[in-house]
Amino acid sequence: MNLLIAILFIVVGFIFLVKGADLFVESASSVAKKLGVSSLIIGLTIVAFGTSMPELAVSVTAALQGANEIAVGNVVGSNIINLLIVAGGSACIYPIVVNKTILNRDWPISIIAAVLLTIMLIDQKISILEGAILLVCFVTMLVVQIKQTKKSEDIQADTNDSFKKLFLFLIIGIAGIVIGGQLVVDGATSLARIMGLSETLIGLTIVAFGTSLPELVTSLVAAKKGENEIAMGNVIGSNLFNIFCILGVSAVLHPIAVEATAIIDALILVLVSIVFWLLCRIHKFDRKIGAFMLITYFSYMIYIIIR
Repeated sequence: MNLLIAILFIVVGFIFLVKGADLFVESASSVAKKLGVSSLIIGLTIVAFGTSMPELAVSVTAALQGANEIAVGNVVGSNIINLLIVAGGSACIYPIVVNKTILNRDWPISIIAAVLLTIMLIDQKISILEGAILLVCFVTMLVVQIKQTKKSEDIQADTNDSFKKLFLFLIIGIAGIVIGGQLVVDGATSLARIMGLSETLIGLTIVAFGTSLPELVTSLVAAKKGENEIAMGNVIGSNLFNIFCILGVSAVLHPIAVEATAIIDALILVLVSIVFWLLCRIHKFDRKIGAFMLITYFSYMIYIIIR
């Protein structure tokens, strides 16, 4: 791939990402209103799962090839980016109002998930049994979320579109997000190679960031539209989906072996999850906290590059 094609991939990819995310958020919001359920549950489920498709594709493909040690790095790295870059970046541009349910239930569950993952990594592997445990946690979490989300009678649909049309828009939106993310990753990776950057640096930065682009663009679009529940639900929901479902499926397909550095990265995920959860409980999730998140991420990036 030459320079011009690489740049074209990046530009077209971002167009797909932005347009796909815009259609996806609009459709998800309309579906929520038509069903009479909150945007929160849509953000935690449909939107979160849709934007996690790149991570799922990478991890499952690696598992089927028996090389799924990259699955843990992919998930942990993406979760750190989701929290610090996606949520932090969104807050820097459009301050986020965090739903109490996320603060009191879903964010703490994501912390517990990160702690559970760290414990599983102590022996530097995730067994098939541990993968099954993660999947059970995933199903249990979904059931609890759906049961605790009451239907709201005062939510009125603001669209006359049929469910069939809205679900078609959802699928088109997801396709645009996934295709756009892949184009950006491919273009940026080729551009980095043309510029002479190392494969390791490309993997730690461009690829990790690229698989989180769907979450970033979707949350930015949702925050801009005032859909705060979708914006933050997408971040926390994606992090839960990544650990419980993606690692669960990957480990069940093939036991995962990891390097010792993966334990350190998982501990960092636990630490930043706790710190910013506590900060958001005592302070508005405004531009100051968002900026602090971005600074924290770039400090982490410096660490993983020089270690």
